[in-house]
Amino acid sequence: MAGRIEDYALIGDMQTAALVCRDGTVDWLCLPRFDSHAIFAGLLGTEEHGFWRLGPAHAADSEPPTAARRTYRGDSLILESEWDTPRGTVRVTDFMPPRDGAPQLIRIVEGVTGRVPMRSVLRMRFSYGRVVPWVHKHEGRTVAVAGPDSVWFDTSAETYGKSLTTYADFTVAPGDRIAFTISWEPSHKEPPPLPEPEQSLEATEEFWRKWVEQCTYHGPYREAVVRSLITLKALTYAPTGGIVAAPTTSLPEDIGGVRNWDYRYTWLRDAAITLSSLLRTGYREEARAWREWLLRAVAGDPENLQIMYGIAGERELGEAELDWLPGYEHSAPVRVGNGAAHQLQLDVYGEVTEALHLAHMTGLARNDYASLLQLKLIRYLEDHWDEPDEGIWEVRGPRRHFVHSKVMAWVAVDRTIKLIESGDADGPLERWKELRDDIHRDVCEKGYDKERNTFTQSYGSQELDASLLLIPQMGFLPPDDKRVIGTIEAIQRELSTSDGFILRYPTSGGDEGVDGLPGDEGAFLACSFWMADDLAMIGRVDEARKLFEKLLALRNDLGLLAEEWDPRLQRQVGNFPQAFSHVPLIDTALRLTASGAYGG
Repeated sequence: MAGRIEDYALIGDMQTAALVCRDGTVDWLCLPRFDSHAIFAGLLGTEEHGFWRLGPAHAADSEPPTAARRTYRGDSLILESEWDTPRGTVRVTDFMPPRDGAPQLIRIVEGVTGRVPMRSVLRMRFSYGRVVPWVHKHEGRTVAVAGPDSVWFDTSAETYGKSLTTYADFTVAPGDRIAFTISWEPSHKEPPPLPEPEQSLEATEEFWRKWVEQCTYHGPYREAVVRSLITLKALTYAPTGGIVAAPTTSLPEDIGGVRNWDYRYTWLRDAAITLSSLLRTGYREEARAWREWLLRAVAGDPENLQIMYGIAGERELGEAELDWLPGYEHSAPVRVGNGAAHQLQLDVYGEVTEALHLAHMTGLARNDYASLLQLKLIRYLEDHWDEPDEGIWEVRGPRRHFVHSKVMAWVAVDRTIKLIESGDADGPLERWKELRDDIHRDVCEKGYDKERNTFTQSYGSQELDASLLLIPQMGFLPPDDKRVIGTIEAIQRELSTSDGFILRYPTSGGDEGVDGLPGDEGAFLACSFWMADDLAMIGRVDEARKLFEKLLALRNDLGLLAEEWDPRLQRQVGNFPQAFSHVPLIDTALRLTASGAYGG
């Protein structure tokens, strides 16, 4: 049985990632890319769907023991887990070396005290747990083959097969180090080179040390910021610069419900705000790589801008259901692909333009096509900004005139006007200034409820929406505007959970609501960080700090956040770890640091 979402650690190589549970089980790994088929899909099913457990031996009729301690080694993505047993203490180090050849997952067992019996149980199931591979020996190495894929298993420990599973039983004493490695290679190619675990460990630690040294933030929340930055780096697909929203699919927003989506793609919105955080903390190379990814993905067709693409810029992300997987804690269906890819979400034009504007303002080397793209996006918005859309939250109900979408259309026009005024682009300046005023006037007239003194989710609606918290952050209205303050206070009253966290919008419970889906969801962590930002902006800095520190306390023991927090179950829910949670964490830390609103 899979662990709680917060029981997992992330390891990765900037091309794919694995989730490792507290009991030493790898329950999720897709090879060779984030969006490839999983070879371990136990996270979304049972042990029959693939897993790799490495830890102290235990009786067959008992639960595997969980680690007494675990941590990342310094500022890295190298996981160290320690078990205290009646016979002694043992450490397992898990990591994936930044790739130079075949992708590898390396696990090193080290004896600390006593003599500890250990067991490795490796059950590979290809194609999301559906295909049992042919496992055999090849020149002394174990290899699993199915169709186009082969996975090679290397260790100095003696192994044996039983019930379509590969086992190793061994004992470690102080000073013993025994390594286990799996490597992926296309099945038609020659075997990958024999792994060198110790050298790879040293190189991986050096990689992360040098990368973290670039961080320019040295404030009171440095630990949380650096861990979030490492997580965002781990979610970046190094060959292209694309950034996945999360490395998982179908971890539920509502345990036992149907709100289960595939997040292993690049949302323009998520990637754009990630770029913003990276730029403001010193990571210009990642920002440059994402800008180049964007220009390739959009190509010469900005009028057909998608809200998301594959990590190499793929456009077709057809959605399907894997009916042989029962889902995480029976949250079905399990989905791969994402049918929201072709939705109309006008806010994306604003997020992309804001990211390009920030790149320009922070001195990222000029790219003439980036400026040309920005102009093309505004020409499209001129004709389409006043249309209804699916909005930031990808509702599967009818299109509406979402206020946040209109605000972000205003942002797109405003930032492009600034680009023209700087002399770095040419465009119809006066016409677009009129357009900016028209959008602003439209939102303030049709998206604002005068009686309640709050902006609303969409034109003519009564519902609120946490995306309205971005109005002052985007500069649409100043923080001291009474309509901004009224909106913040209304969201606190109507969308706040009992513990002070923020829901995205009202959900329907058992019936379909504005998003076209049944069921509820947890507090949306990004929105809760936005609330902390807004509170700081309107001068309620102590309240902002307290909310921020409550949010930090929701992180698991390794500093990781999923998409949402379930206040009823008191646990993390949604895909994990989630870029859209870690980015606003960084942003709020920067804002609070700048305001001096922190304790200690």
